[in-house]
Amino acid sequence: MTTDHGFLADCRARLAFDLLANTWNAVLVWALRDGPARPGELRERIGGISPKVLTETLRRLQSDGLVERRAYAGSPPRVEYTLTGLGRTLLEPIEAFGAWAFEHGEDVMAARDRAEATGHGRD
Repeated sequence: MTTDHGFLADCRARLAFDLLANTWNAVLVWALRDGPARPGELRERIGGISPKVLTETLRRLQSDGLVERRAYAGSPPRVEYTLTGLGRTLLEPIEAFGAWAFEHGEDVMAARDRAEATGHGRD
């Protein structure tokens, strides 16, 4: 990213931020880090995601080239999702965000509590 242009509409940094801004994108990429998984397995690993949101997120990640969908014939047919090489490149930044959250999450929550106590909380 170059600093002389900021975050213009076509800036690649904004593209990356948009990818990670959706909580489920990062969660699903992280859930697939150990290899292929079926939708039911992903719901169990993640918890709190509806089947509809899971499907929408997987389709979005697939269209972005981060996840590959593999359908297997059989009775019953089954589907698995796996990270592409491009998707695997997101693991390090996601891990860095997670480490930051682990280290600083309590500070952020304390700041929010202070802001709420003074009437300056988030709307």
